[in-house]
Amino acid sequence: MNIKQAQAEDVSILLSLIQELADYEKLSNEVVANETLLQYWLFEQKRAEALLLEVDDKVIGFALYFHNFSTFLGKAGLYLEDLYIKPDYRHKGYGKQVFKHLAQLALDRGCGRMEWSVLDWNAPSIQFYQSLGAKAMNEWTTYRLTEAELKALI
Repeated sequence: MNIKQAQAEDVSILLSLIQELADYEKLSNEVVANETLLQYWLFEQKRAEALLLEVDDKVIGFALYFHNFSTFLGKAGLYLEDLYIKPDYRHKGYGKQVFKHLAQLALDRGCGRMEWSVLDWNAPSIQFYQSLGAKAMNEWTTYRLTEAELKALI
């Protein structure tokens, strides 16, 4: 597998993969991303980065990540927002290759940790993460304010 940094010209394939991921997670109705938004936030504002995963010159998945910060560590962390590999390419070691790539990237950038979230029903992914030595942060609950809630707050 080849792992390459996504470029601006890859926006349409990224959006297609995001839609596939949303279908898998049963969240298709939540996708409002479009090529213009991805172009702006990923490649103009550089608020996140994406990797494309290729086998035999065919894109088989993506990973999207950004940096967060730990006040306790006093260091940046790497947050993996999404990792998606097409079903026909799962269980072949590609996910582990992506995690190794991101782990090296995090270490190269001086990050103190790497984090991500997983849907609680996604047993195959949970088992995979545990096989890497990842620990669930069960004592933490994620909260979210959507754009509409942010506007209502101010």
